[in-house]
Amino acid sequence: METLHYLLMKAHTNLNRRILEGASALGLSPGQPKILEFLLDHGESNQKTIAGYCEIEQATVGSILLRMEQAGLISRRQKEGNRRSLYVSLTQKGDQAAKKMQSVFQAADAQATEKFSEQELQLLKQSLEKIWISVCRSEQNQKEGGEK
Repeated sequence: METLHYLLMKAHTNLNRRILEGASALGLSPGQPKILEFLLDHGESNQKTIAGYCEIEQATVGSILLRMEQAGLISRRQKEGNRRSLYVSLTQKGDQAAKKMQSVFQAADAQATEKFSEQELQLLKQSLEKIWISVCRSEQNQKEGGEK
């Protein structure tokens, strides 16, 4: 059997390819689908929160948001009392695109897990979450170790 990192990479690459094809058919570029999904699920948010949740650098999120704003998918505004942060929300066009993208995500998930029982799927999700937590802890420890 292949190594874990290789299997994860292959699964991610192929699943991501299917998602990007669906996004492209909707006129969306890479990065935009996960931001649309985040805003649909969480509502209005600031750029820093979006970047953290979507695992994208804040500067990269800024350029993605600019393109999304130009396309009419989002709007950005300042909240009273907080002049430093712009708050991002979906426009009607963005809400429609996010809902269409949800269908793309669901279809990709369904295809990827069609051979799984419900129990196996839950175990897979739990296992992937444990991997994610372990990797995040390792990265955090490296940052803390590097700063000392």
